Amino acid sequence: MNSFYEVLKDRSKKRIALLVDPDGYDNDGLDELIGKINQFPPDLLLVGGSILFKPIDLTITALKLGTRLPVFIFPGNLYQLSDRADGILFLSLISGRNPEFLIGNHVLAAPHLGRSGIEVIPTGYMLIGDGKMNSVEYMSNSSPIPGDKTDIAVATAMAGEMLGLKSLYLEAGSGASHTVQPAMVSAIRKNISLPLMVGGGIRSIETAEELFSAGTDMIVVGNAVEKAPGMLETFISVRDKMNG
Repeated sequence: MNSFYEVLKDRSKKRIALLVDPDGYDNDGLDELIGKINQFPPDLLLVGGSILFKPIDLTITALKLGTRLPVFIFPGNLYQLSDRADGILFLSLISGRNPEFLIGNHVLAAPHLGRSGIEVIPTGYMLIGDGKMNSVEYMSNSSPIPGDKTDIAVATAMAGEMLGLKSLYLEAGSGASHTVQPAMVSAIRKNISLPLMVGGGIRSIETAEELFSAGTDMIVVGNAVEKAPGMLETFISVRDKMNG
């Protein structure tokens, strides 16, 4: 399979990633989701969650067997590694000051990833607050960047690029009341050249369009599709519209 990063670097196209939480689907639900994915294929499948009670390998294998899309790990913690995936977003929580999520866990994971041979995309992970604590904030023991502190977010994104990270992910948090504000996305876009991903709180056509128009290269949806699988078609239609 070709490098997905080469696809992501092509910023002439807008893209959709679907984040699949293994705990969010039983066998029938996952089969239904795979059917929807094949009808309305996103560009990337991500698998992960803050805490998992189901083995991540099972969901990755089902998605690999049932679809023809790249499947990447979106790791919530050190235990979410698998040789069965095509790759991993190697997330460094640059918005926080917890060394374990900046570099500590990465050192422990590196030998496994080196042996596995899966694609590794170093990704600056920026948690943006929406006024209430979310799972990522609690589990990482780190504070998010306040949603109205655009200057801090821009400087953090710039630092991530200067440090050599290959992509940036702005996260409002799973089930957030609203997504990262388009004005913040736009300000960051003007100051970096890296592929820019945004996730959390994306539930409508309007929000997806606003984020794409603000400069997002790939939006990540998960909870909205988990609750209503038909929403996948809606998000894919927005992507296709934006790509003309």
